[in-house]
Amino acid sequence: MAHDTDPHAAHPLGYGLLIGIWAALMVLTATTEAVAQVDLGFLNIVVALAVASIKASLVVFVFMHLKYENHTLKAMVALAFVILAIFIGFTFWDVGLR
Repeated sequence: MAHDTDPHAAHPLGYGLLIGIWAALMVLTATTEAVAQVDLGFLNIVVALAVASIKASLVVFVFMHLKYENHTLKAMVALAFVILAIFIGFTFWDVGLR
């Protein structure tokens, strides 16, 4: 019997993993809401962006099956996130210095 070596084969996700990711997304959403109620000054934006990045990473890695891809594609996606973070950082830096 031959082993399935197709890199594009389906990767079924178990219910436990899906419920765990859903629970993590709900906790992170509650964290975002709780932090929004507290005045942390400039750190409100930093915490909100950090939580949003974690939530986006969970969705990308699990639901878009990035965790099953090769290292080159993972590195390219990570680079895109880093570049986006730099652009957002420069935007806040520009607004903060006005």
